[in-house]
Order: sequence, then structure tokens, then C-alpha cells
Amino acid sequence: MWFPQSVNRLNQRRGKDVPPVLSSREEPSFLHLYLEAETSAQNEVEDAAGMKALLLSKYRHLEITDVPTPRPGPDEVLVRVAACGICGSDVHGYDGSSGRRIPPLIMGHEAAGSVAALGAAVAGLTEGDRVTFDSTIFCGRCPSCLRGEINLCDKRRVLGVSCADYRCDGAFAEFVAVPRHVVHRLPASLSFCDAGMVEAVSVALHAVSLSNIVAGQTALVVGAGMIGLLTLQALQVAGCSSVYVADVDASRLKLAASLGANALRTTENNLVSQIAALTDGRGVDVVVEAVGVDETVRTAIDCVGKGGRVTLVGNLSPEVTLPLQKVVTRQIRLQGSCASAGEYPQAIDLVARGTIRVKPLISAVAPLEEGPHWFERLYSRQPNLMKVILTPGDVELSG
Repeated sequence: MWFPQSVNRLNQRRGKDVPPVLSSREEPSFLHLYLEAETSAQNEVEDAAGMKALLLSKYRHLEITDVPTPRPGPDEVLVRVAACGICGSDVHGYDGSSGRRIPPLIMGHEAAGSVAALGAAVAGLTEGDRVTFDSTIFCGRCPSCLRGEINLCDKRRVLGVSCADYRCDGAFAEFVAVPRHVVHRLPASLSFCDAGMVEAVSVALHAVSLSNIVAGQTALVVGAGMIGLLTLQALQVAGCSSVYVADVDASRLKLAASLGANALRTTENNLVSQIAALTDGRGVDVVVEAVGVDETVRTAIDCVGKGGRVTLVGNLSPEVTLPLQKVVTRQIRLQGSCASAGEYPQAIDLVARGTIRVKPLISAVAPLEEGPHWFERLYSRQPNLMKVILTPGDVELSG
């Protein structure tokens, strides 16, 4: 004999929020039984519904594959990804050199899109809202978080990162689920592609905030990559009177000059003498080092004036040699800078108003399916490539 209570209990065990199929007084018909079976099967299909994702299945091998669509937890937001930028850290993880992209993994953390679904406890958002989200997932309760240093959270995880401590799939996919407290609404005027640059802008703003800029000071950015060029603009916003940008790449320096920098091409370790000549031998007040190798860190220290500050953002090398005596006797302050810590609202505002320009830094916008091709081009350091934005799914990029 068929009992509706049995089906209702089955749906409850499956986590279905559905009304009872029949009251205990109703007699089921064959058609009702058939429709109930069809509905149950359809629900199971929806539960297992897949999405397209760019999967790092092994080092230097990316493939488009079907994976289960994530279900948002009670405090999570499911975002339909419209745009996701390829970060330099993704490229360094592509071959395993960073140790922070252990396969299999869906990378990607510089993203924007629209709200597709909300967890039961989420408030303040509705489906369809245009959003971006912090790449750092923080607890909000540890001592670091309570000090406002959410980037140093004891339980910190980063989207699209897999390391010895955790694995967290990212946004090179049609959907990604993220905690509500890292989600930020976007103004209607800000395109999804430009919003995909907000994470990188927040990193630059954080580095400058730690540099304690005083209006009228001079600054040098070592490295004209993505973060270097955004840091240039953040230093301008902070009130620096002159910002020098140094690199070996002429095309990147041309871009830096178009953004208002005093561009300096470095050859044969001549940057120190160039800075000395430009500052009457004093050196600049602040240096932001955006490469992270032995030679550039040493050069940054050589270029800063007495009592100046060197903010270290780049970290290509895990260790560098420090000219300790020079740091001590010239009373130079070294400051590390990691990710961002609350700069997202400011970053969104500055990009939306065009105060920080990101469009000149976007080299290409391509479908997610072309991800393997663009990763290989970036990995091989093809010239004139800066930021590549991948676009999963069929989403209107302008809104």
C-alpha cells in the first residue's frame, strides 16, 4: 500500500522544502503517482545539475569540465560569475611553483557577477543584485579580525587557492558560493569587467595605506605589472607630488607614463643613480616594491631616503638578502603588505568614478573556454599582455 507520509519523509531526508504530496485522506491515482515520481526524479536531476568550470587538473593542464553547481549554505550567496580576471598569482600557481594551487582546483578570485541564490540566513541582498566579493574569507572573530586586520585572520582562506592548509575552489566557473560578509554591491555604472579589477585595486590601496603617505611626498614603484600600475594610481590619489615607476619593459613603462608616472627604464642597475639625480641625492620618501626578488628589494632600499619607508608587496621569491646595515643606519622602515583589509568599498568607488583607471590595463576579454590558451600565453610572458578577463556563461557584461 502507498503511504504519502513515506514520500514526505523521503523528501525531508533529501532536504526538500516541498508541501506534502497528499493528505492522508486522499486516495492516490496512477497519474498522481506518475507525476510524483517524475517530480522526484527532476528534483534529483536539479540537485546534480552541473556547471562549466576551468579546472586545473594537473600542473600546466587546464580543461573545461562539468562539476556540480555549489549550493549556498545558510550564510552564503551563490554568484553567477560574469567576469573573472587571471591574476599573476594564478599564473605562478599554474606550474606549481608557488605551492598554492595544488590540483585539482578551480582557480580565480578577481570576479564579479550577479546574485543567483541566497542562503536562508542571508539578508540585505536579492536575486539579480550586481556584486563583487573579497577574495579573502575571514572569520570576523579572531584577534586579527577584531583589530580590523581581516587579511591576517587566523582562519583565513583565499578563493581559488589550494595549499597544505586548505582547498577553496574559485570563480573560473559559471557559479561560485561565497560568505555574505565578503559580498559588496556594485553601482549600475560599473561594468562587470571593470568590477573584476576591484580586487587588484584593493591590494594597491592597502599597500599605500600602510605606507603612511603625507601629501606632497615623492614615491617610487618598482615593477610596472598590474599591481605596480594600480599602486601608481593609488599613490596619486593619496597625494604624492611625484610618482616614479621603474621597469625593464618599455611597453609597460609607456602604459605607466600614460597613467601619469615618471617612467624610468632600468638597465645595468642604473635605477639608484637615476633616482639620486632626480631627487638631488636624497632618494624618494616612499618605495613600493611590487616584484619580490632579491635584486629589486635591494634596489628599493637603495632608492629610499633616510628615514623613509619601503613597502613590500611583491613576493616572487620566498627569501631575499637584506642589506641590514643600510636599513639600520639610515633608519629605513620595512613594511609588508598582504592582500587587502577593508578597502573594497573605496576601490569600488574609485573605479566607478574613473579616478583609478582600469580599462587601459585590460588586454583581453575572452570566454572561459579560451582559458587554457590565455593561461599559456601569460605563462610564456608574451609581450603587451597585462590583464586577461575570462567570461563564463551568457551574461551581459555591462550590467
